[in-house]
Amino acid sequence: MSSSEIRGFAIDMDGTVYKGGLPIPGAREFISLLKKKGTPFVFLTNNSAKARIRYYEKLVSMGFDVSEDDILTSVTATVRYLNKERRGKKVFLLASPEVEEEVARSGIAVTDLNPDIVLLTYDRTLTFEKLNRAFHFILGGAELVATHPDDLCPTEDSYDIDIGPFIRLFESLANVKANVVGKPNRRMLEMAASVMGLPVENVAMVGDRLYTDMKMAADAGTPSILVLSGEARREDLAGSDVRPTYVVDSVADIPSVIDL
Repeated sequence: MSSSEIRGFAIDMDGTVYKGGLPIPGAREFISLLKKKGTPFVFLTNNSAKARIRYYEKLVSMGFDVSEDDILTSVTATVRYLNKERRGKKVFLLASPEVEEEVARSGIAVTDLNPDIVLLTYDRTLTFEKLNRAFHFILGGAELVATHPDDLCPTEDSYDIDIGPFIRLFESLANVKANVVGKPNRRMLEMAASVMGLPVENVAMVGDRLYTDMKMAADAGTPSILVLSGEARREDLAGSDVRPTYVVDSVADIPSVIDL
């Protein structure tokens, strides 16, 4: 696909337009350019620690000209998936209070008793009691659903443990396979394309991780742009089966390789 066939952008957040609480240089200008050109975009984040409005507030506080509707979190995607594919099922949540409130507002039946589904998010309020209850629900036949598979969550100067290790914990102890909704599952990119009103093949995925952002694009058959402002390093490409369409230092360099 030539760059002229790219009509919209799905843009990762952590490590791509900001890192921790700091915007990546040139990221605000890139978003402003897309808006000026009338090019649709949707921010995608696997981070499920907070409600979607918090990511909107964070972007606005850093000077990004965006709306809440421009953001698709893994929680948003998982809620849409459950309402479509698991309608009426009862869900036990491993989630922060604000994420639990967002899920409940969506019409999903949240319960602490006999759930059909255990939903694992990036829960900073996680306790042994919550883990153990979830484990026993899964042993009892509840489906394990996770918002995303990331092992690490980027901070301003390092990384924190994400939910990937907990997915493997449940899978190993309960002998199950998690149903993971977020990146690299192509359904999240398809949801973003739907929000933009575009065919998924005309949406370029922009992100900093080979095994989520770039793999999702490869699986969906869409163009991809790897930025080196976050987790991935240029030397990582040599050992990866995933081949991004473009590799740039940051989103600020995208206009030099894509005809906007």
